Formats: sequence, structure tokens, C-alpha cells
Amino acid sequence: MHYALPLWEAPSIAIANSESRFPIHRIYCVGRNYAEHAREMGADPEREPPFFFCKPPDAVVTSGSRIPYPLATQNLHHEVELVVALQSGGVHIEPEAALDLVFGYAVGVDLTRRDLQQALREKGRPWDVGKAFDRAAPIGALMPALAGGHPSKSAIGLKVNGEVKQNGDVSDMIWNVPHIIAHLSELFELKAGDLIFTGTPAGVGPIQPGDLIEASITGLPALHFTVV
Repeated sequence: MHYALPLWEAPSIAIANSESRFPIHRIYCVGRNYAEHAREMGADPEREPPFFFCKPPDAVVTSGSRIPYPLATQNLHHEVELVVALQSGGVHIEPEAALDLVFGYAVGVDLTRRDLQQALREKGRPWDVGKAFDRAAPIGALMPALAGGHPSKSAIGLKVNGEVKQNGDVSDMIWNVPHIIAHLSELFELKAGDLIFTGTPAGVGPIQPGDLIEASITGLPALHFTVV
């Protein structure tokens, strides 16, 4: 097949202890999935059905990267998250079968242009530009589920320049991984290569050029990057 432009490299992320890489199909994100974070964002944390937004696959950047401060924002925020990587997909997935779809897990940071997001939300407009921008999805190496199991009670945290900013546990999620997958499969046909950011605990806040970000989840390869 002849293409009008040279094909670009498919986005992918590293797999721990492997030379293979995980190709990315789509990136889904769950909004306000920790009660304390919902409260700090001025929302009601009652257990309503989860809502989702997306980031482009090429927003992924690897651990150790130097990330330019994004365009058009004066208020860039960090949000550390457990990321789920799918090895298979489907629709109408039952929660009891959902973990069979999982290839592995990683630490991710959902970078957010908070000022743009809030301004658009107040006007009732879509706030994609607050979430789906260049290099908005730093992700550490994937730990295959066969090696590390399925995190259900694991400390999750983030430091900025060595100072703890976020500290919680993935067991605090309002909707756990099986139920997130089940809900998402009612909206989209899930595919191998999909990533799911599962929400962030309380403590989100601004980061500036020069800041070193260190994100961690017990049992998973750590993630770190610098904003420049």
C-alpha cells in the first residue's frame, strides 16, 4: 500500500524486564474516581456511574523524559493514576470476566491544563483541550499481570521536588478496575492495546518548569519526569 506521507512510529510503552513494547490503541481516562479528589474539585463523591474522557495515543511519554511546559496554560496540574493495559477487548464485559482482558499495569500521570479545563467547563463546553494535549500522558513501564498480579490494595503517591503532594491507596477507588472495564465496554468496543487511566487521589496541584515529578504505586516500576 502506498501512503501519501511517511508512516509515523506507532505509540508504545516499555514492558518491565522485556525487550518487547506494548503498542497503544486508545487511551481512556476515568474522571473523579476517588472521593477525596472529587471533593477537592467541588464535586459530589456519591457512587454515580463513572464518566470518561480520552487522550490521544501519542500523548504518551516515557519515564525519564524532559517535558516542555505545555502551550496556552498558566496552571498545569499533576494527577497520579493507576494505568490498566488491555490485551484483549469486546463489548458488554461482565465485571467477573474483566480481569481476563488485562495485560498489565503501570504508573501514569494525567497532566491537566486546569485553567483551560475549568474555563470551558464553566461555559458548558467540552474540555478536551484541558486533558488531550501534547505529552499529557507520562507513563512508566508496564508490569505484566502474570508477574505482578492485579493491584487491589497498593499505595499510590506523587512527589514534586521530593515533597509528597499525593498519597493514597488504589483500594480507595470508587469504581475498581473490573467495574471500570465493564462500564467502559458499554460505551466503546474495547481493543487490545487500550490503556485506561483509573483516576487520581486527592492532592492534585500545580507544577512549574524545573520541577521533578516522581510517581509511584507499590509493586510497579516508578515513573519520573522533569518539566522544562
